[in-house]
Amino acid sequence: MAEIARKTQVITGIAPDRIPVADLLEGGQPAILKDLARQWPLVRAGLESPERAIAYLKQFTGPTPITVFSGPPAIAGRFHYNDEVTGFNFQAQKVPLGTTLDRLQAQLGDANAPSFYVGSTDIDLYLPQLRIENDLTLKGPSFEQHRPLMSIWIGNRTVASAHFDMTHNLACCMVGRRRFSLFPPEQVHNLYPGPLEPTPGGQVVSMVNFDAPDYERYPRFREALAAGQVADIEPGDVLFYPAMWWHHVQALDSFNTMINYWWTTTPRFIDSPQTTLLHALLSLRDRPLQEKSAWRELFDYYVFGAPGRAAEHLPAHARGNLAPMDDLKARRLRAFLISRLNR
Repeated sequence: MAEIARKTQVITGIAPDRIPVADLLEGGQPAILKDLARQWPLVRAGLESPERAIAYLKQFTGPTPITVFSGPPAIAGRFHYNDEVTGFNFQAQKVPLGTTLDRLQAQLGDANAPSFYVGSTDIDLYLPQLRIENDLTLKGPSFEQHRPLMSIWIGNRTVASAHFDMTHNLACCMVGRRRFSLFPPEQVHNLYPGPLEPTPGGQVVSMVNFDAPDYERYPRFREALAAGQVADIEPGDVLFYPAMWWHHVQALDSFNTMINYWWTTTPRFIDSPQTTLLHALLSLRDRPLQEKSAWRELFDYYVFGAPGRAAEHLPAHARGNLAPMDDLKARRLRAFLISRLNR
């Protein structure tokens, strides 16, 4: 495994109903909230044994199929592309969660077991009763725009290759240990992202195998390691990391469960920047370098600079889309863009 020297900061003594979310967002750095979820029933069951945790989870399962990724022992838990990047090295199928839990229990302790991974499964949709006993108290202005999405992740020794989310994250380690390798957004240049589509789990992932980095093929990965930090979390620990941070996640034990909360402070009427990125590939990337440089200046002026700068010299009635965005402006602008794209 590639080594990262810097350790993520650890914060102790946080009360479960007083999570300092505003301070964490302002700090803009990952942080481990030690033992924050230690008293959750799922955590306590897992501390007794994997079997006890599986039995606890099975109380809440139903017949509704969920998506399960599975791969042969040869992938060593790394759900990724095949060697030719013509497809994936795993299969996805819909089966009841109870069936997957039975498979995982049958293979506990088997060092050569196939890899199983239940990723990002909506708890409110598939396991709503689980939330009654296992939940964080999240309140305050940070959560006024969107209710956090609570998801569960279940599997054996698995690896989620480095990727980023467009939301902030509180990752709660429930059963087993996890290692997060974390990289700030500017390290995208050194992490060698893969294809935009298809992707193993919905997000672009690094092509570097962290267990055996090929430095001839990916020489700048050393720079990413120098800028990264590692967070080793145990059952009951909660890891915060901001939106757009790259994270490589290893589940280290024969049975692992994590619950996470995704949320954003952006108003609902604001569109996804991913759409903008894709349209920029269509409209900007292949223009001459001089033109692209000019457009970079325009984007800095209109988009990436201070929000009010581009309109501060204009009277209020003349600012149009340069004024602060609201729901009505967003609807009108979206309709205009659709009409232009459908030319």
